[in-house]
Amino acid sequence: MKITQKFFAELIGTFTLVLGGCGTAIFAGSAVGFGFVALAFGLTVVVMAYGIGHISGAHLNPAVSCGVWVSGRMSGKDFGIYVVAQILGAILAASLLAFIVAQIGDTRGTFAANGYGEAFAGAANYHQISMIGAFAVEAVLTFLFLIVILGSTDGRAPSGFAGIAIGLCLTLIHLISIPLTNTSVNPARSISQAIFSENPNALPQLWLFIAAPLVGAALAGVVYNAVAGKKQK
Repeated sequence: MKITQKFFAELIGTFTLVLGGCGTAIFAGSAVGFGFVALAFGLTVVVMAYGIGHISGAHLNPAVSCGVWVSGRMSGKDFGIYVVAQILGAILAASLLAFIVAQIGDTRGTFAANGYGEAFAGAANYHQISMIGAFAVEAVLTFLFLIVILGSTDGRAPSGFAGIAIGLCLTLIHLISIPLTNTSVNPARSISQAIFSENPNALPQLWLFIAAPLVGAALAGVVYNAVAGKKQK
């Protein structure tokens, strides 16, 4: 595939991820609860894995691309192009969500942004985790997410099931961490929501939701190769 095809596949895929996952959180979260918000994120990954996976691999996430790059499965040039596409797709989706919020006469509020501590003070069912705790949660869960991604897409793994495994893993990750950080494990998703959030903590805390997922993903790329042996494409 040409890199332009991969660029637009990643843009469309990340747009869909943010629209589906964050859109569910914004418009239906209070009605359906954390469980169905988690499922919405997982389902968007599954459908895009089978929709565009054959074009770009359906990373939809700079942390995923980072782990794939560190593991030696993509070039640094492609990594950079993927990240630009993912961030742009996420921001476009967030722009649409903000537009819809305005059309229904509502306020954006936290707008599905990530945060820790006082970011969710008083919010129902959220815990005020510390900065160190939030970093650990995001880094560890991203590490595990990348282990599943790298393993299920390894040439030695059973074929045809990667999208399901990855989607279920993302659902599980959200079930664990929505009450803690509102779940990032995806810098593009976090950037897009922080830009439009009215929560004063969203932008100051954004660095953590960029750094922690990238650290966890890079570590997974190293560890997977060490554990699995010769890398397979």
